[in-house]
Amino acid sequence: MAGKNELMTHKGYYGSIVASIEDNCLYGKLEYIRPLVSYEGQTLAELQAAFEGAVEDYLADCAKDRIEPEKPCKGSFNIRIGQERHLQLAMYVGKQAKSINDLVVQAIDHELELLRAG
Repeated sequence: MAGKNELMTHKGYYGSIVASIEDNCLYGKLEYIRPLVSYEGQTLAELQAAFEGAVEDYLADCAKDRIEPEKPCKGSFNIRIGQERHLQLAMYVGKQAKSINDLVVQAIDHELELLRAG
């Protein structure tokens, strides 16, 4: 289940795995959502169970409060690239008959492919 930088998954949610030598325990939080939802355990099995329980509790609390639970990485994000770079980018994509979004997605796909091949 756990190695460095690995995440647990349950119902589409991701949870971190952190070891605290000082407290002699494992802990983590739901990643890629704004609400802070944390959990802890003494063993990896306990941590996994606490993580799954935290996801279930989060979803139950959202249902009780009649709010839509956040999904990890909703699919859009803002980037700050500066006015000059933004202008150059807009002029470039205009000549290519594509959108800035198309170009950013293409660049990200290229980088992710390099990462997978790496």
